[in-house]
Amino acid sequence: MLPFTLHAKSVPPVIELQTHTVTGTVSDNSGTLPGVSISIKNSNKGTISGSNGSYAIEAQPNDTLVFSFIGYKTRFIPVNGQKTINITLQEDATQLQEVKVNAGYYSVKEKERTGSIAKVKAADIEKQPVSNPLAAMQGRMSGVSITQTTGNPGGSFNVQVRGINSIRSDGNSPLYIVDGVPFASQSLSNENISVGSLPGTVSPLNSINPSDIESIEVLKDADATAIYGSRGANGVVLITTKKGKAGQTRFNIQTYSSIGKVTRRMDLMNTEQYLAMRAEAFVNDGITTYPDNAYDINGTWDPNSYTDWQEELIGGTAFINNAQASVSGGSETTQFLLNGAYRHETSVYPGDESYKKGSVHGSIRHKSANNRFNLNFSADYSGDKNTLPGLDLTPLAYTLAPNAPALYDANGNLNWENGTFNNPLAYLEGEYLVTTGNLISNAVLSYKLHSNLELKTSLGYNEMRISEKRTIPTTMFNPALELGLDAARLYLNNGNTKSWIIEPQLNWKKIWSQIKLEALIGTTFQQQKTQLLAQAGSGFPGNSMINNIAAASNIEILNNSVTDYKYQAIFGRINVNWKEKYIVNLTGRRDGSSRFGPENRFANFGAIGTAWVFSKEPIFEKISNTLSFGKIRGSYGITGNDQIGDYQYLDTYEVTPNIYNGTTGIQPTRLFNPNFGWETNKKLEMALELGFLRDNILVTAAYFNNKSSNQLVGIPLPGTTGFSSIQSNLGATVQNTGLEIDIRTVNYNRKGFNWNTMLNFTAPKNKLTEFPGLIGSTYENMLVIGQPLSIVKTYHYTGIDPVTGLFTFEDYNGDGQITATDDKKYVADTSVEYYGGLTNQVTYKNWTLDFLFQFVKQQARNYRYSTAMPGTLSNQPLDILDNESHQLYSTGENPDAVDAYMKYIDSDVTISDASFIRLKSLGLSYSVPSGWSKSASAKVYVQGQNLATITNYKGADPETHSFYLPPLRQFTLGVQLEF
Repeated sequence: MLPFTLHAKSVPPVIELQTHTVTGTVSDNSGTLPGVSISIKNSNKGTISGSNGSYAIEAQPNDTLVFSFIGYKTRFIPVNGQKTINITLQEDATQLQEVKVNAGYYSVKEKERTGSIAKVKAADIEKQPVSNPLAAMQGRMSGVSITQTTGNPGGSFNVQVRGINSIRSDGNSPLYIVDGVPFASQSLSNENISVGSLPGTVSPLNSINPSDIESIEVLKDADATAIYGSRGANGVVLITTKKGKAGQTRFNIQTYSSIGKVTRRMDLMNTEQYLAMRAEAFVNDGITTYPDNAYDINGTWDPNSYTDWQEELIGGTAFINNAQASVSGGSETTQFLLNGAYRHETSVYPGDESYKKGSVHGSIRHKSANNRFNLNFSADYSGDKNTLPGLDLTPLAYTLAPNAPALYDANGNLNWENGTFNNPLAYLEGEYLVTTGNLISNAVLSYKLHSNLELKTSLGYNEMRISEKRTIPTTMFNPALELGLDAARLYLNNGNTKSWIIEPQLNWKKIWSQIKLEALIGTTFQQQKTQLLAQAGSGFPGNSMINNIAAASNIEILNNSVTDYKYQAIFGRINVNWKEKYIVNLTGRRDGSSRFGPENRFANFGAIGTAWVFSKEPIFEKISNTLSFGKIRGSYGITGNDQIGDYQYLDTYEVTPNIYNGTTGIQPTRLFNPNFGWETNKKLEMALELGFLRDNILVTAAYFNNKSSNQLVGIPLPGTTGFSSIQSNLGATVQNTGLEIDIRTVNYNRKGFNWNTMLNFTAPKNKLTEFPGLIGSTYENMLVIGQPLSIVKTYHYTGIDPVTGLFTFEDYNGDGQITATDDKKYVADTSVEYYGGLTNQVTYKNWTLDFLFQFVKQQARNYRYSTAMPGTLSNQPLDILDNESHQLYSTGENPDAVDAYMKYIDSDVTISDASFIRLKSLGLSYSVPSGWSKSASAKVYVQGQNLATITNYKGADPETHSFYLPPLRQFTLGVQLEF
């Protein structure tokens, strides 16, 4: 027995802290933020925020959550027993260079890119209540000029990436890629049918819902575009749609309503001024008794009445309602997203015309547990229906006599004023209807054969259809004309495009010490088939049958074509990165296109891009607090252009309208030329990128010099051949040079207050440097060597002859006569001198204010180009009253006055300053504090579009500079809810 007793020492019990689920939403100044990494400090446990910024993670009360995301400042938030933590991340200027940008077949960090790429994010797109994504890009990108052609929904946009490369107007469109699938940007609309309501044709980009877009990148220089070969000559627009993110299932509902009005109006004559002009015109023409058809002044119409036709015809209010809902979520291995949207938009015209659009977008992403196999699938379908008046009423609003009769009689019927008045609302009796449908789907499958080697295949399909109709019933015509049923017309256009693309790719990456090497090789197989059928019918039994072309006794085929386009290519890329300082990027592509003859079907294109991140050199690291980033980059390469249309090298024929002995014949339309091939575009760029004060100030300046040669044009032929020209390559060269400047500054970022500014500026210069055989060709009256392609040859206005009171013009050859052949020599430049945009975003706590100013310096055709001769039965702008600048009035009975006026509207006086500064967008949003709900977030916002325009332009709108409806001023109220 031991002399002492052992007692067990008491051990304090182990207390386990109980874990619980912490949920919340991560946001930035623009809204919720998906893809944020949320982890527990000093632990390997983590998750990422979902597509709506939501997250859920298991944590203990004394844990600390770490929120990190590239481009944003990392935040550490103690749990302290909280079950809901909603936070807002602030952008970190010093991390912006780490953000990856999409370059098409690959992605690259902003700081390491050797090419020129402009980007617009979803946050910028969603701030604007537009139906076409091109409208959301205006004023936000250097080197990318976007012009809206009409305020009518469905209208087209002119897009130029670093200028005009091709002499052919249809050869300058960029390549559009939606989730890796080439998008058929050529409109299926028939210009002869749409022209009354829309200038040009229907924009295919309307079929893409802006709210489905995650980002838009525009590739501009050779380094960025050469990997697309011939398709990248005019730049590449990459549209990436939204994808699902891991996390709890989240719902997002957003709705907004807008009202729209015409932005600017013309200053026109009132009734007293107008009748005084008309009376003087009759005196000048020696007419003492007013003709029977001078209804405005001979007493038929009330000389004391006045109607503001701009208010009557285009002064209405357009109402826009947009609603969308999405659901997203998924696990770490599988994520999904489903989004639906509907838009309804009315017009400013009288009547019930409207634009309706619906879309569905879905995506699924899956990766295997070992992360070797990945599948990304996305599909987007949209359809719209656009009903517009049979004619854009805007020109009539500017030209109707101010004392013209009322639109309706006492019984509420259209007023024809006993046959003396062509009622403008008669055009509402006719109909322009266009419906479109578009399907884009893409599947990307990848498998890692090795840690450094990945096999990937992209499969894409795009189908677009259009149905277009215009009716002209007899009720559109003045009853006094006594037109029969044979005057009724029906125009139909149906078209569809189906295309598929398969692109197998092999990617390899390897790191040796301080050298990182990336290689890519792939092939492309693409086919596109387009069918078009446009018809016109007349001779209907009655207006009730006008929608059925089978009821027409006369049917004319306006266009019936089936075209097949095949394209094959092999492409590759090698990127060498040494010490993250010295970067070389080589890209190349060998293209084969069915649009060229057998001897010229294939061509090679390639580029080299280099970059030197000199701020990483030891000498600059000493001043890193001041100069935090510095890079010099340059590129040179050759891209091509096959935008010539199909079958241009072949002998082609068309059905002749002439019938001989009951047999319909054919006639040749084009001569065979197997030798013409690709246009080539040689692109050179040098750029300097600088970051100051920890990248709170980022500046990029780029100079580009592009030369497009081997132009595909029609070369004139002698009339004895039976053809005016033959399609061939000509040694003409078009040069585009320019300076681009982008500046981003963080002006203030303290205590919940943040102010950022972004400025982009482009000064382009376009000119024709070579054109063998220009003199004597069909282009002689349009082009001048050393001048831009956008010049206009006009008469040179020299004033008013004090004796005759008529306009005078310069007699270039001194023969005493003014003729188009010898004296239409004055060169007026309508190219853009510079353009850009200024964006500011100010955030204070839950409030965010952002605005965008767009500016353009240019000359363009003014209203004088489209107005009728003063003195005729047409209203005029007020400056016509200035007799010192306008010739004597005439009713049209003075042939000398008519001749002088026809030369006047084709002279340089109709081209004037069309520069403008426009408050393109202004928005104010309020994020509801998170305390009101543990799992939901809400935002309320008001927004204005096209709010104010500063310009000296002589006309309604300096952007469209035409008599078509200008873009509308819109005010929007919206709500966004996430839960």
